[in-house]
Amino acid sequence: YLPENLFYNTTAPGIILFLNKAKPKERKGKVFLVNASQVFEKGDPKNFIPEEGIQRIADTLIGWKEEEKLSRIVDHAELKKNDYNISPSRYIHTSDAETYRPIAEIVGELNAIEAEARETDAALRKILKQLGVSS
Repeated sequence: YLPENLFYNTTAPGIILFLNKAKPKERKGKVFLVNASQVFEKGDPKNFIPEEGIQRIADTLIGWKEEEKLSRIVDHAELKKNDYNISPSRYIHTSDAETYRPIAEIVGELNAIEAEARETDAALRKILKQLGVSS
């Protein structure tokens, strides 16, 4: 993938395919995928990939190296398992992994917030009573 909104008349991300029948033996049966959707700068009217982004993508491609959130080497067995879908987003995840807090920690925080809410309600009732407003 390329970033969204790079080209006129479409906001869809672009895709470039490099086909090479003369791959080195160690690369045969493998596909190199790049998801460059995060390597861009906002532009007006179109987004663009800065020089350092282009260089990073080129270095990764030429070096045939995997880089977290950018590139991945996928073998034909995995492609077959995924019905030959070569969408980079299927294989390269660009979002941070979700983190989960322990339930006990969340319950403790909820109890503290509820206690604070009760104290605040009591203080508000006291102020309203002093003002002669019934609650």
